[in-house]
Amino acid sequence: MIDGDTIEIRATRVRLFGIDAPEHDQLCHDRHGERYRCGQIASNALAAFIGRQTVACVEVDHDQYGRTIAVCSAGKVDLADWLVRGGLAIDWPRYSKGDYAPAEAEARAKQTGMWSGRFVEPWRYRQCIAAGGRPDACSSDANSGTRRGMRPLEAH
Repeated sequence: MIDGDTIEIRATRVRLFGIDAPEHDQLCHDRHGERYRCGQIASNALAAFIGRQTVACVEVDHDQYGRTIAVCSAGKVDLADWLVRGGLAIDWPRYSKGDYAPAEAEARAKQTGMWSGRFVEPWRYRQCIAAGGRPDACSSDANSGTRRGMRPLEAH
C-alpha cells in the first residue's frame, strides 16, 4: 500500500481512477474539531479492506509521474467507490466526470469519515505544500477554497 488512492501491484504503482484521498501527512478535523491523520487512516483502511484478497485492475491511463491509472476491485468491490462511500476519499470530478459523485453524496449525507468534520481537498492541500506550506497550515488553509457542500476550514 502506498497511500489511500495508490497501490502497488507487482512493483507497479497504480493510482485509483477518479478519486483523491488525503495525503499521508494531511490532517483533517473530526466533528469535535480535533485534528487526526486522515491520510494515514485512508491508507490503513484500504490495506485492511484488501487484506489477502486478489486485486484486479483495468488500466485507464497514465499520470504525469508514470503511474498507471486504473479502476481496481477486490472481489467485486470497486476500491475507489468503497473509499469514497466510506468518506476516506472524495470524487475528483476533473477526472472522474462524476463517476463517484453518488458515493460521495451518500458519504456526505451520512457524515461518514472525513464528512463528519472538516477538511481541505487533497489536491488543494498538495498545491499548498508545493508552494512551501507546512502540513499543519495546509490542512487548515481557509483560503484553499472548498467545493460546494463542504464545510470550510477556519484558519488557526
